[in-house]
Amino acid sequence: MKKSLLIIGCALLLLTTACKQKNMDNPFFSEWNTPYNIPDFEKIKTEHYLPAFEEGMQRQKAEIDAIVNNSEAPTFENTIEALEQSGALLNEVSGVFFNLAESNNSEEMEKIAEEISPKLAAHSDDIMLNAKLFERVKAVYDQRESLGLTGEQPRLLEETYKNFVRNGANIPADKQDRFREINSLLSSLTLRFGNNVLKATNDISLTLSEEQVKDLGLNEGQLAAAKEAAEADANCKEAYKFTLHMPSWEPFMQNCNDREMRKLMWDSYSCRCMAGSKNDNSAIIDSIVNLRLERAQILGFESHAAYTLDDCLAKTPEAVYKCLMDLWKPALAKAKQERDEYQKMLVADEGKDAKLQPWDWRYYCEKLRAERYALNDDEIRPYFSLDNVREGAFTVANKLYGLTFRQNDALPKYDPEAIAYEVLDGDNVIAVLYMDFFPRESKRSGAWMTNFREQYVDKDGNNVIPIISMVCNFTKPTKDKPSLLNFDESETLFHEFGHCLHGMLSQCHYRSLSGTNVPRDFVEMPSQVMENWCRHPEVMKEYAKHYKTGEAIPDSLITKIAAAATYGQGFINTELLAASLLDMDYHSITKPTKIVLPDFEDQAMAKIGLIPEIISRYKSPYFQHIFSGGYSAGYYSYTWTAILDADAFEAFRESGDLYNPELAKKFRFLLSHGNTIDPMKMYVDFRGKQPSVEPLKRNRGLI
Repeated sequence: MKKSLLIIGCALLLLTTACKQKNMDNPFFSEWNTPYNIPDFEKIKTEHYLPAFEEGMQRQKAEIDAIVNNSEAPTFENTIEALEQSGALLNEVSGVFFNLAESNNSEEMEKIAEEISPKLAAHSDDIMLNAKLFERVKAVYDQRESLGLTGEQPRLLEETYKNFVRNGANIPADKQDRFREINSLLSSLTLRFGNNVLKATNDISLTLSEEQVKDLGLNEGQLAAAKEAAEADANCKEAYKFTLHMPSWEPFMQNCNDREMRKLMWDSYSCRCMAGSKNDNSAIIDSIVNLRLERAQILGFESHAAYTLDDCLAKTPEAVYKCLMDLWKPALAKAKQERDEYQKMLVADEGKDAKLQPWDWRYYCEKLRAERYALNDDEIRPYFSLDNVREGAFTVANKLYGLTFRQNDALPKYDPEAIAYEVLDGDNVIAVLYMDFFPRESKRSGAWMTNFREQYVDKDGNNVIPIISMVCNFTKPTKDKPSLLNFDESETLFHEFGHCLHGMLSQCHYRSLSGTNVPRDFVEMPSQVMENWCRHPEVMKEYAKHYKTGEAIPDSLITKIAAAATYGQGFINTELLAASLLDMDYHSITKPTKIVLPDFEDQAMAKIGLIPEIISRYKSPYFQHIFSGGYSAGYYSYTWTAILDADAFEAFRESGDLYNPELAKKFRFLLSHGNTIDPMKMYVDFRGKQPSVEPLKRNRGLI
């Protein structure tokens, strides 16, 4: 008996020692021994995530229990601030994992995400639905006028209380189990939706032989990129590979003169994740829409849109619909004019019975652009190498805010292709910035800014600098050429860099209020305003230089670009507004509705009179922004904030100085204060008046 106990005791000791050793081996459980405390990406393995998530949740649970069981009366410090400072490990693990799940995904990462997402949803619900915790929060909130709070404290208290209410703290006890179940289901469904889109995008490609591409009208750069893509794919048996990723797909649609091949690529792109396809998202959409409605109504709102917009600048679905429809009418009228022009060109090419189709639009748009403005991508791209455009964005940030960017290859990287920069304001490093430019199968499509860590001030009063990442999918450089961007891609780089500035310039005390943690329909303003500098002739002369000769872009080409600035805006605005209205239609339903695709989408588009030659920018089954990307009932924000960005740049333009120091200082204040002050108040303080829609309409050629 004693011998058996001894054996068991030894076994337990060995097990405990092994567990401790395993924890010691997990890099999340110790300080990063890296510059700026950047995550040590090389040491992080997939097997580290789940234990780190579990430990992070346990630690935050203990921190919450300490707040709840505090025998002292609730105060701002022991309740609101303590809650704000909880969950440090969980924030750190989540910041690494979910960013890499989008930029370096794998089957193992997908499995972890599928397992952990419902647990994280449940953990969040355990906090938000903790009645004793909310009692303490409410007690502090109810006495807010007498607490003598200063600086960011009143805003943090207001946002914390609102966050609890919006996440179910006031719902009846008999509905809390269902509320939790809905949150868990939604966390899994949105994850599955995004994974399906990534798989569908990667699964389909068009491979062609040397003979087949010979007379398609594709340019030298496209062919070089397609050849390298084929060479990089061990399973590709042809000389060229064209994919559904935008840097490959869109130039193909713009330049390929074979109508049947355009249709093939169009169908492959627009039919991703349709009902009956391999990665069918239709049933997931039905579930997501109805679960969001049910959750909103449990919270006391008529619809998911009403719930979402209550915390935005727009406030109501009616205000959003009005904003979108005010622009829809002139945009659609312009799109119809464009259609009629392209129809004539198609008839000239294909005969009188030919009818313009969506797969023809980009081809004839590009063809007419070249004819009307003597302008095409082949002429533009040599002046917009990726390196030059990036340096252009850096120069604008320097002239406006005094920032400099120092590349540091010694900093830890999450992928070999990422470039790491120290961001300096004078002699002080205020942020770390990663730039990750090129497509890979493990990366989702599109372009975005994110952060591995937000800026905040820690418990000891030390400023913690943000770690920002800018992720894109531009055409890779070839053996003979650097990555050359078209003008839309150049604007995309400036756009995402604007988001980065919003995060990098943050000077807030509390993490939840810092950087880009602002209302959804304000967050796009700092990014979209940067596009104005990108396209301004004075700025282009500074950064747009021929990649071979170093010659600055000639005035004649700048004039062509400026003349063509409003060209094609009927299509651009119509497809964007159509997607925004489709999003609102899904999330404004007030009764459980069986979502049948494509019927729901077809009816929504017919209602607004969308012409059949154009589709919504994203068809429902691959509309990641609203079904897996956090923009549900929020895609309108690109248009809403476009009004602000055009109006903001108008201030610089009217001053006669694109880098006006006084205006730049005011705008930096707006960027650096996150959500510590009402964003619209900061905007009006900057502008001196309410924003006007006229600059946007003028910029887009709609008046």
